[in-house]
Amino acid sequence: MDFRAGDSWGIFAFLCAALCNLPAVPALNGTEELGAGQSIQKTYDLTRYLEHQLRTLAGTYLNYLGPPFNEPDFNPPRLARAEQVPSATVDLDLWRGLTDNARLAANYRAYSRLLCYLRGLDGQAGTAELRHRLGHFCSSLQGLVVSIAGVMSSLGYPLPAGPAGPPLPPGAPAAPNDFLKKMDDFWLLKELQTWLWRSAKDFNRLKKKVPPAVVTLRLEARGF
Repeated sequence: MDFRAGDSWGIFAFLCAALCNLPAVPALNGTEELGAGQSIQKTYDLTRYLEHQLRTLAGTYLNYLGPPFNEPDFNPPRLARAEQVPSATVDLDLWRGLTDNARLAANYRAYSRLLCYLRGLDGQAGTAELRHRLGHFCSSLQGLVVSIAGVMSSLGYPLPAGPAGPPLPPGAPAAPNDFLKKMDDFWLLKELQTWLWRSAKDFNRLKKKVPPAVVTLRLEARGF
């Protein structure tokens, strides 16, 4: 259809008149409430990502340690030195019987402490590539600690007062020999793997209990 110039101006004038005579309409604002549901989902996703990341990192690091640590059937007893690392070997029924607050607090304390140990590995690894991978993993794990804190805050839970277990004193003695040092590293990776596996299950159950964030529409009525 072809409009002539006079017709175009006529249509424009009609639209202006119509707009000027429209009744007042309330403003419609869309706001997204970022609640606990979204925070839990993000934490769950990060936990699964760290699980995947750790599988590759652990294989690379155990190969760096060499035999017998990189052998698939190597399963040594836990030494007294390894007790400093937060253990995830808690009875599953007992763990599930804890409150959400208690499980979140245990996760927060454990990952805060595990992160300290991992940063020690980051400075001791023998190759630049391995140090880079450890540094990247530490950054991701720091993100998980912050994310867990966010979940606790969104649910109204206070952050734990201290770490899980006694802190290492300044100048604590290192392992007396290279084998025991490697054993410490082995148990650190093994416990971290178990923590991440269990945390993924924790956050998966928790996100089913807490509804996702809701998009709400707020009407701002003026003149009514």
